[in-house]
Amino acid sequence: MSERLQPGDVAPAFTLPDADGNEVSLSDHKGRKVIVYFYPAALTPGCTKQACDFTDNLDLLAGAGYDVIGVSPDKPEKLAKFREKESLKVTLVGNPDKAVLEAYGAFGEKKLYGKVVTGVIRSTIVVDEEGKVERALYNVKATGHVAKIIKDLGI
Repeated sequence: MSERLQPGDVAPAFTLPDADGNEVSLSDHKGRKVIVYFYPAALTPGCTKQACDFTDNLDLLAGAGYDVIGVSPDKPEKLAKFREKESLKVTLVGNPDKAVLEAYGAFGEKKLYGKVVTGVIRSTIVVDEEGKVERALYNVKATGHVAKIIKDLGI
């Protein structure tokens, strides 16, 4: 079971491939706030809803100084299919070995339909301009989550 991050922790550095196979690093966003969200799988209903909500609010978030990166265990090819099918504008990166998911506390035991399973814990980490965790939200709901973040961040 991976440790959950707390506000004030240094966000674990990462470099992962995006939907086009280009490397995306957290350090590329130094000086801007970043919303890093972790979701179980591309092309599934809940994850599609969440990715579309982030895409629909991307201009608002960017205008407030936030970049958005979605992380899942998917390979770049599946991320590209997801992006094309849903016209997504958020940056999607893949973490098939789950090392980054684990570093962020977004992989471990969770309840799914009443059973305890091991998998991706839907989570959102807000990282400040200095690379520190500003907010760490775990076991979030796919629906309505983006609106809640916008409200909580006062955007």
